[in-house]
Formats: sequence, structure tokens, C-alpha cells
Amino acid sequence: MGELTGFMKYPRKDIGKRNPSTRINDWNEYTKRPTDRELKRQSSRCMDCGTPFCHTGAEWGRSTVGCPINNLIPEWNELVSDGKWKQALDRLEETNNFPEFTGRVCPAPCEGSCTLGLHSEAVTIKSIENEIIERGFENNWINPSLPQKRSGKRVAIVGSGPAGLTAADELNKKGHSVTIFERDDRPGGLLMYGIPNMKLEKEVIERRIQLLKEEGIQFVLNTEIGKDITRGQLQTEYDAVILCVGAQKPRDLPISNRDGKGIHFAMDFLVHSTKQMLDDHPLDYTFDAKGKDVIVIGGGDTGADCVATALRQTCNSVVQFGKHPSLPESREQSNPWPLPPLTFSLEYAYEEAVQTQGADPRKYEILTKEFETDSNGQVIALNTVEIKKRINQEGELVTTEIPGTEKRWPAQLVLIAIGFTGPERLTVDHFHIKETSSGTIWTEDNTYMTSNEGVFAAGDARKGQSLVVWAIREGREVAKVCHDYLAFSTQTASFG
Repeated sequence: MGELTGFMKYPRKDIGKRNPSTRINDWNEYTKRPTDRELKRQSSRCMDCGTPFCHTGAEWGRSTVGCPINNLIPEWNELVSDGKWKQALDRLEETNNFPEFTGRVCPAPCEGSCTLGLHSEAVTIKSIENEIIERGFENNWINPSLPQKRSGKRVAIVGSGPAGLTAADELNKKGHSVTIFERDDRPGGLLMYGIPNMKLEKEVIERRIQLLKEEGIQFVLNTEIGKDITRGQLQTEYDAVILCVGAQKPRDLPISNRDGKGIHFAMDFLVHSTKQMLDDHPLDYTFDAKGKDVIVIGGGDTGADCVATALRQTCNSVVQFGKHPSLPESREQSNPWPLPPLTFSLEYAYEEAVQTQGADPRKYEILTKEFETDSNGQVIALNTVEIKKRINQEGELVTTEIPGTEKRWPAQLVLIAIGFTGPERLTVDHFHIKETSSGTIWTEDNTYMTSNEGVFAAGDARKGQSLVVWAIREGREVAKVCHDYLAFSTQTASFG
């Protein structure tokens, strides 16, 4: 431990943020870098627990306990506390291929499982992790590392999100020749277009992509499997194929006038907005929030990102609907440690809305009943009713509408952010692979192998919508089994 009583002497101090009234005028990251003094103090709060739940990486129902990639958190906390940044980076890179991504966008289940959180506030693990990798780049400790020799095996990876990039990185280190196919014009998948720049600046992604290219990984962009290249071509030209296509099929809201102009899926809005920001061209009017009353349906992180994006596009107003009640101020008995705390917080987007609009934009326990459109088919309002949820005698969740709470909300832009149902149909249908009952890609137990020999799947496409850190874990694990498959096929060929 860097300082035996650090957890007793120093209170938690979260990473600094730029002033909301300033940051909504640009697309830069909203956080600020901590000072050396802050980092030394915060890292010294780590207690080096006998059983460090922070890096257990276990699943408990639908929640995650600790870090899914088993980051060696107490070890690099101690090294940071001692000022040994290079050694801290070495330990961090043993488990995490892309700490610059998780250090920015991961919701940090590790902090929710920090033992210090039992009686105080958790260690600021996420911001320390991010600072370790940033100092690695700044000090030129991170350089291209090419494999000493190539195996002669070729692997095609479909999708360049965090799972695909991780699998490519791991397989490339093993000496296999890896090509990533991406349907968009830039690599990065969800990281590039699904997460706004103010949470993850795109230069950070491009920096890592350039490093992967220098290490020998090939990227083929603007290429969609089933349209621009076929399954047959991939399986003929490559020794294995890994599908990391995400779970981007959005859940819809099939109510009256759903086809009205100005009603979009949240991810489409975020993608168009990021492309406009990167390419500096006018935004299509139907996706532009400028001067409009915006309503976001859905209470998750994607909805929050829509709120922040709409504010930067100078909307007239923005409201976010959620069907669940507001979270409590502190843990409830049904949400014990070491589960991530389900407690109320004012995230970056809501801070900005409070600053500009004078109030938190979130409205709870709201059910959207119908959209209203004008004679041109343009959405002009939506109608809602308040709801209450309860568990009946049979243990079923029952939603009840409250009479007299009907309300009409003016809106010229509506964004639907109520989750995803699985991978898009084109890839699944084209590969003729088996699906699970929930619509994700089926894989054989512990092998990541689909029902199609030599074709693997990982990430959200296999697991369902999840965290970036889970995508990295899936990418690491599918790379292991794919490497074993390639090694076995080589042995079989040599004795055949």
C-alpha cells in the first residue's frame, strides 16, 4: 500500500469537470485531468483488500460485481501512489487492451464493488486508470509491437467495435494475420459513432486505430457483409471468421403516428450528429435539434447522451421520459454491496440541462400513448399518462395508468432510446447461424463457436447489449478459443 492510512485521511474526490455553461458550447470532453497531488491521494485510499472485490468480474443476475476483465486494481493503485507510472501501465496492460476507452466510458462496476464503499466512498478507480494510459501515451511508453513471426493463418473479424478490436489485437499478438471489416466509413463501431465526442473524443480512438494498423492489422471500411462481400468469400479466404457486429437492432415504440417525420431512434440521431461534427457539414434538418422542443423516450445512458447532444445543437427545450421511478439517494436492501449502487446521480447531461434550462430534464413513470403529427406528417406533440408499477400476488410486475394524469407535450423532434433487441438481421441471416431465444447469436458452451464451423461470435452480438468492458472481455476470450482452433487445425493438417 502506498499509504497505510490513506483511506482514513483522504476523502474521495471525483475527477473535475468543466463548467456546464462553457462545455455545452463545444464537443470536447467534459472532464478535466487530475493533478499529481490528487492522484497520489486518491490512489492511496486503496486498502489492498485481502479479497479485492473490485477485480472479481463476476455476474450476479443482470449486474456485474467488480471488473469483468479482472484489472489488477490494488496493484496499480499502489504503484501510482508511489509515483511509479510506467510500472502501473505495465500492470494495467496485462488485463486491459484499451484502458483509454474504459477509463472514459465504463460505468465502473469496480467502484461499486470497492470494499471501502461499505463504510465510506469508493476509490476513484476509473479516473486513475485513465490517467495511467494517458501518461503512457504522453511519455512514449506505448509503441507498435509487432509479432516476431507470422503463423500463416488469416482471420477475418466483422465489426470494429471494442469486441472486434480486442479480438484483433490479441490474435495479432499471437502472429495471425487479421483483417477487420467495417461497414461504416471510420473504424471504432459503437466507440466512434455511438458515444458522443464529449464522453470519448474521437482522436483517442484514432490514436489507437493507428497503433493497431502499425502493428499489422488491416482495416477494410465501407464494406457490409452480405452486400459488398459474402460469407463464402470470407470462409474461402480466411481460416476463421469472428462476428463482432454488436446488438444494434433498436427496440421500437409501435404507437399511433410512429412514422411521423422527426421521430428517430436515438442511435440514428447520435450517429448523424457525430458524423456532422467530424465532417463539418450541415446536419440534415430532420436530425437537427436547433430551436426545437426535443423529447427523449428512455431513461438510460443513450438517452442521456441524446440530451447532451440536443443541448449542444441549441434546442429550445429537452425532456427525457422514463417508465421507472426515480432512484433512491442511497442503497436499498434489494441492492446490497458489492452490486453496483442503483442510486440517484446527476450525470453530465443533466448537469448541463439544469444549467441551461433550470431543471433536471428527467420525468419519471411516464408512458407515451401516441404521437401527434400535422398535415405534412411532421411530429408536433406526444401524449402521455403517468403510471405506477407494483408486484401482484402472483409475483408479476403490473403497470397501472393513473386516471387524470394525461398530458400533451409539444415536440418537433422525438428520440426513441428504449434499448436494443439483438444483432441486425442481415449478418445473422447471411451466415445461416443459430440464434438464442432472445435474438442474439448462439454459440457453443465456452467455445464462442457459432453453429457454423469456423465462425465465432463475441461481444453484444453474442451476449446482448452490455458494457464496453464486457465487450473487451468477450474479445479477449474469443481470441483465445480462436487461436486454439487455428492451432488444432494446423496440427490436424500436418497429420492428415
